[in-house]
Amino acid sequence: MWYNTEASKLLGIQYPILQGPFGGNLSSVELTAAVSNAGGLGGYGAYTMSPQEIFEADKQIKAATNKPYNLNLWVSDSDMHPNGISDEQFNKAKEIFKPYFDEVGIPLPEKPASFQSRFENQLEVILKVRPKVFSFMFGVPSANVLEQCRKSGIVTVGAATTLDEAIFLENAGVDMIIASGFEAGGHRPSFLASAESSLTGSFVLLQLIREKVKIPVIAAGGIANGKGVTAALALGASAAQIGTAFLACDESNALPIHKQMLFSAASKYTTLSRAYTGRVGRGLTSRIAKEILGKEASILPFPLQTTFMSPLRKAALDQEKWDMILFWGGQIAPILKHTKASELMHSLIEETTTYFDRLKA
Repeated sequence: MWYNTEASKLLGIQYPILQGPFGGNLSSVELTAAVSNAGGLGGYGAYTMSPQEIFEADKQIKAATNKPYNLNLWVSDSDMHPNGISDEQFNKAKEIFKPYFDEVGIPLPEKPASFQSRFENQLEVILKVRPKVFSFMFGVPSANVLEQCRKSGIVTVGAATTLDEAIFLENAGVDMIIASGFEAGGHRPSFLASAESSLTGSFVLLQLIREKVKIPVIAAGGIANGKGVTAALALGASAAQIGTAFLACDESNALPIHKQMLFSAASKYTTLSRAYTGRVGRGLTSRIAKEILGKEASILPFPLQTTFMSPLRKAALDQEKWDMILFWGGQIAPILKHTKASELMHSLIEETTTYFDRLKA
């Protein structure tokens, strides 16, 4: 059967369908458990969380499902210089973004404090709670950490946006690779070259990686139905990861307006932008993302830009100025149909089975 892949065996799941792990408080225990309980692999993005918060979320997931699930972290969680940002840098950002703060009637924030990486402390929790799957973005953990995961029975999964990154991940000793195409919503997890120069499409990237890499590959980006899953598997993927379609489900922690936008005509237009966080990410096109194009040099480094933009986002939400907000979403959003995770999973499985039966006939 189509679902008996190397990935499904390695991950201990029935169907090689993974739910993308959303960071920034968009993941939920309910969604993670729903996907895992339906035979796929639920995912929980934890890069913004404290070690204690990760521990508590993991405890809740374990109470909601006895099936495998994935916890996700960012290996590199800051682009800041060790000395922080200069007043000159901050003044440039203030000058560019002041009109938007004026529009919503709030003062510009104070210069954000320096950010201390949380990754090492978060890792300790991962090794302690032992999820079946530990996935990571923006690099690869140390050989020692990967070895500890191996000894603990934790499957490691790294994200690649280029063939070079996939080869790097394989050589480092990860178990599986996510081929993250530029169609995908959310941050571009590039780590060997700039995100702007790492924009290969999902199915081209998948084929390139399959030619050069021996470990299982998971296709991600531009997949939201059984046709997409079938195409990914036919091109050599061992599993498909689906983000935007699950983000739009009732069970995700996205705001109701975010979900409404993903099902609206606005979802036809998406943009890659650094304007909201300092790192390149794809979301539904916003006025700010369009107007900041070409002015990226004035944007603060990640995650200080996120901190800087936070009060503007809150005020825009309060005032229902939707065109000022970045709602994460991939290019596939216009074909979304389902609002319940269980219905989406059922549809993915049923459609993929139908298409594979046709291929065999």
